[in-house]
Amino acid sequence: MITGQSTYRAPDDYEDVPRPVVGIGNDYPPSFELAEHRHGRAQFLYAASGVVAVSTPEGAWVAPPERAVWIPAGTPHAVRMVGAVQTRSVLIEAGACPALGGACRVVAVSPLLRQLLVCAAEVPVEYDEAGRDGLVMQLLVAEIDRAPIIPILVPFPRQVALAARCHAFLEAPRASATIDEWADALAMNRRRFTRLFRRETGMSFTEWRQQACLSVALPRLAAGEPVTAVALDLGYESPANFSTMFKRVLGAPPSRYRQ
Repeated sequence: MITGQSTYRAPDDYEDVPRPVVGIGNDYPPSFELAEHRHGRAQFLYAASGVVAVSTPEGAWVAPPERAVWIPAGTPHAVRMVGAVQTRSVLIEAGACPALGGACRVVAVSPLLRQLLVCAAEVPVEYDEAGRDGLVMQLLVAEIDRAPIIPILVPFPRQVALAARCHAFLEAPRASATIDEWADALAMNRRRFTRLFRRETGMSFTEWRQQACLSVALPRLAAGEPVTAVALDLGYESPANFSTMFKRVLGAPPSRYRQ
């Protein structure tokens, strides 16, 4: 299901194409949403402009400029567009990119990979595998498989009460939230809570809180909101504290991600 208007070509339309790799280009208006769906092939989803936010039952991933989201085959996922978005997706048969594995990930997009993604969207669906287009697709897959993984992820726990609190936090994130507050709310002592949280998410509470704040901040920055407003809304003591954390995790200041 899709909402809004777009020049949209569904990935499912390409399931039976007799090629191991298929490139797709779509243009979306601001705030466009794709309801939960899944593909028979893995998808490498890149926004040539704008930002894409991908959510699954297991977590949430945000791809700002120069980043893409790897979505393994069969993964149920919904996609929200932030700003007007041009996507350049690649559908890849299972097993073609073993380095990225069977979990959603945010990966870096190099200038070469970006150009290959743009080029792939213009390649005929049933391209000549032995010709120039086939070579482009082979190089594209090789570059995707070696792309660095970026630590932007917000895993969701399966434990019902903890999951509910995590989802609520994403609706109203607060960087000053503490372990003791969450433990008390869930009627647990601190030690039990920290063990449960790491077991359910694979992260410490502090790491998860930071990632959750980033996942909320990135779309707002991409929409052009001031860094100061985003930082204070998230509960950071100052824009400087927010910027320090942001640059440490993503390697660039938040101003780099503003349109």
